[in-house]
Amino acid sequence: MIEVKGVCFAYPTGVEALKEVSLEIRDGDFVAIMGSNGAGKTTLVKHFNGLLKPASGEVFVDGVSTRSVSTASLAREVGFVFQNPDHQLFCETVEEEVAYALKNFGFEEGIVKSRVTWALNLLGLTQYRQTSPFMLSGGERKRLALASVLAWDPQVVVLDEPTIGQDYEQKEKLRQFIVQLNAQGKTVVVVTHDVEFVADCGPRIVLMAEGKIVADGDAKEILTNKELTFKASIVPPQMTQIFVGLADFGLPTDVINVHEARRILLGFLKEEEKP
Repeated sequence: MIEVKGVCFAYPTGVEALKEVSLEIRDGDFVAIMGSNGAGKTTLVKHFNGLLKPASGEVFVDGVSTRSVSTASLAREVGFVFQNPDHQLFCETVEEEVAYALKNFGFEEGIVKSRVTWALNLLGLTQYRQTSPFMLSGGERKRLALASVLAWDPQVVVLDEPTIGQDYEQKEKLRQFIVQLNAQGKTVVVVTHDVEFVADCGPRIVLMAEGKIVADGDAKEILTNKELTFKASIVPPQMTQIFVGLADFGLPTDVINVHEARRILLGFLKEEEKP
């Protein structure tokens, strides 16, 4: 469990990034943290594994204050995948990149090899084992950063803007993977601007604006609330916008994804066909 209690944080420039933020993320939660640029999303999640320490307030991971332990020890439980993979990658080959943390955490050689193979296969990177990470495309480097974290099997996985640089096929694979990861009991936290991706995933949403949490709830509840999306500078999902336009036909306006829209429209058409 991650508990954030009254956390404030300001950068040396004087920018107040977090203002009295309190949040609880339970074991096994799937949470999307959303909001405009500068809302404090990345700053908040960097407190989860001690990359940043609160100016005031406290952050607890499984009951332990992040002030009292090192980032290295927290990273064993809270894996963090940076928005820019170039801030995370530094080894000469893809294989060495995935193996690095495993060796650093003291895994035996046989386990290191098996986990590297598993992670590369999972993220579709097996063919690049001996390639330099910096020869990969942006999307491939993003997947490599994720593989390097998943390899050590942390209980909490934090993904900062994971869909940037990914095409539709890779986004869908990522969505399925995240849902599967969460179904296996992992806690997943995603920082993202990708409203359509969130609408398809349907997680709990924590909405931020100006360093504060302005809403916390179900994806449908948040993404179909005009006042909240406007406050956080978020454009509602395309399906929501379409169904709002079809409200005069008696259709619901709280539709957020294609799968839901298809079900509702098929039901509507069947009703129309009845004599």
